[in-house]
Amino acid sequence: MNIQVVRPRELGDSERARWRELQKADRSLDNPFLSVEFAVAMDRLRDYVRVAVISDSGGIQGFFPYERHSFGIGKPLGGFLTTCHGLIAAPDLKLDAKALLRACRLSVFDFDHLVAGQPTFAEYESDVRPAPVMDFTSGFEAWIEQVKANSPKNLKTVRYKERKMGREQGELRLEWASPDPEVLRTLLAWKSDQYQRTGRVDRFAQPWIVELTDMMHAENSSDFAGVLTMLYAGDVPVAGHFGLRTATTLVGWFPAYDTEYARYSPGIVHHLQMAEAAANAGLHMVDMGKGGKEYKDWLKSGVLYVAEGRVSRPSASAAVHWMGRTPFNKARTIVMDRPSLYKAADRVLKGFGRVRTSMQRQEPSNAVTQEPTGAR
Repeated sequence: MNIQVVRPRELGDSERARWRELQKADRSLDNPFLSVEFAVAMDRLRDYVRVAVISDSGGIQGFFPYERHSFGIGKPLGGFLTTCHGLIAAPDLKLDAKALLRACRLSVFDFDHLVAGQPTFAEYESDVRPAPVMDFTSGFEAWIEQVKANSPKNLKTVRYKERKMGREQGELRLEWASPDPEVLRTLLAWKSDQYQRTGRVDRFAQPWIVELTDMMHAENSSDFAGVLTMLYAGDVPVAGHFGLRTATTLVGWFPAYDTEYARYSPGIVHHLQMAEAAANAGLHMVDMGKGGKEYKDWLKSGVLYVAEGRVSRPSASAAVHWMGRTPFNKARTIVMDRPSLYKAADRVLKGFGRVRTSMQRQEPSNAVTQEPTGAR
């Protein structure tokens, strides 16, 4: 095998076509985070993005997109922003993973949402996790029946709140694939507020992530697109979502809602209506990603599997990286596995978020009081 490392933007039309061909040939790769369009967009914004092009005498056999950070530390493309990564290749392609790292000038590659079971990385998987999905291959009504079987009480409650919101706030309608950038701005503002309220890092405080979202929103081809949905009560937006899709799969990314309407559970109402719109648009699946949200358990009608693990070559930087990352990864896995610990951690983060928000609200008046005379 010959391995050549390039920037994704350097791939020619034939190479990009081959990438799409390999992706479509394997159902486990049907995820927009594995699409060449996402890799090219990341490359425009981040200098550390690379792709290994793997070929033999028969032509290109695979692509390995990744990030190369200082000291040869390798990370999945998109890192904490994405819910799926891996090798885009024929299902039976098996490489020497350490030789691949050597060709990519990496000392270590740490993964946590890798497509499970890929031959190149299978022996390095330390854990495999389910990622719940809404599966519409048997039709929307069949999916709703599964949701009802999962939790009839939850579905009944949400449908009641849906009708109540419509009566009290105005007729509900869902806009599918909105092209309006102002609608996207509204959604991202809600999401930033959610991050801050719940004690999380506000991703949209980083300008490049906002720019990436804008770039993805502008994408609209049959194989890859950004999909913005918004639920309205009358003419007022109350809940929405922005995600990416392939021809058949939509991946959950940034859901949010206006907290003024929280009593109606607008986020879950939106998800039910978004699911129907996705099925009507010809999509087969909504991938909700692995994680500890309870609503995923009763909305799911199937699962995919993603793996956590680590490949490394002997080096000082790999050893330091292991000492820094392994305890964190183990702690995160323990918390995600135990609902009681997840809820406790969520409460702590929300408490931190309330304190942080309160302090931020007080800062402007304090700043005026403490500002020296003549300061600009």
